[in-house]
Amino acid sequence: MTSNDALNFSDTTTLRTLINANLPFLRSFRRDLHRHPELRFEELRTAEVVAAELQNAGYVVRKGMGGTGLVATLQGKQRGPGIVLRADMDALPISEKNVFDHASRCDGRMHACGHDGHTTMLLGAALLMKTLQAPPHDVHFVFQPGEEGGAGARKMMDDGLFQEFPTAAVFGMHNWPALPAGQFGLRVGPIMAAGQRFRISVTGLGAHAAQPHMGIDPIPIACAIVQQFQTLVARHKSPVDPAVISVCMFNAGMTDNVIPDSAELRGTVRTLSSTLLKKLQGEMTRIAEGIAAIHGAGATLEFFQYYPATVNTPAETAFCRQVLERCFGASNVHADVPANMTSEDFGFMLEERPGTYILIGNAAAGSRQQLHNAHYDFNDDIIAGGVEYWVRLAQSFSCEPAQ
Repeated sequence: MTSNDALNFSDTTTLRTLINANLPFLRSFRRDLHRHPELRFEELRTAEVVAAELQNAGYVVRKGMGGTGLVATLQGKQRGPGIVLRADMDALPISEKNVFDHASRCDGRMHACGHDGHTTMLLGAALLMKTLQAPPHDVHFVFQPGEEGGAGARKMMDDGLFQEFPTAAVFGMHNWPALPAGQFGLRVGPIMAAGQRFRISVTGLGAHAAQPHMGIDPIPIACAIVQQFQTLVARHKSPVDPAVISVCMFNAGMTDNVIPDSAELRGTVRTLSSTLLKKLQGEMTRIAEGIAAIHGAGATLEFFQYYPATVNTPAETAFCRQVLERCFGASNVHADVPANMTSEDFGFMLEERPGTYILIGNAAAGSRQQLHNAHYDFNDDIIAGGVEYWVRLAQSFSCEPAQ
């Protein structure tokens, strides 16, 4: 790719006028998505309404990729591989506690990670770019299912995303409550962690609660495993290598006077290094099996739903930084934000194509809302900035090798 001086930002006022004219529709669209959240690979309504808007604008929409994914292409001036701009569509299995008008109408489901906003910003860019001059290269607008634990990016790739839509580079964006609205963050190298989910089954021997000596209680054994896992990140790796092990589910028993036969733990392990991730998996297995054996019980540990680290490539990240600084000012761009221990399946795309994943500030003044929280809501005030970033990037990115 080239990061040349041919970027044309002279019509910023005109572009922002066009974006602002579309904001009432985009706000309404985003809130409609928020009212009707759908879990991973169930995004049927979401895909339908997005596809309808794209088709009304004149796009040919490829449906059903990776399950419920959509792709629409805007033809560029030059033939050959283009770029992917990607947004995720799925919601989370959380019961919303907000009481505003656009709160979720689906019990036990809500857009607690802002994917409704991601979808809206990319749709806004696609609709607007259809009215502007053609970009240098093809732009593939990818609306992806199943980011939340389903590896939807991987599934779209397995369905031939990069073959059916030849791709030179990939770009993604996530709202970030730790940054104020109007600010952006990015970095070269890993910006999000590699992660894997785990399930541990501890098998003991059930007994009467009044006769614990007649059985093997799996609950204190499971508790001991949880506690010892914390020594792994504190004492079994270098302090300068980030890692986190979180046990997020503990299931055991059916009543209060019976010691159960078994207990189950579930959680995630995350690192910025695939080598360290593999090492910790081995240590976790050794600890779980060892503690169970000491108590005469058994333990099995299963790892699943692997996400690689999200690693930004240098040339593409430098280009994105240039776009952001010219659009929003250098003071609003954090070019070396700390890597986050959250995981993102956009990392699968970055394993096969160069590209960059950025953070767009979502925090309103005085807000403490965090992602994956029952009180979270996407900040509609950042829609315009997200649309502008996508449009400017697509209008100016060149897929040609740097000279």
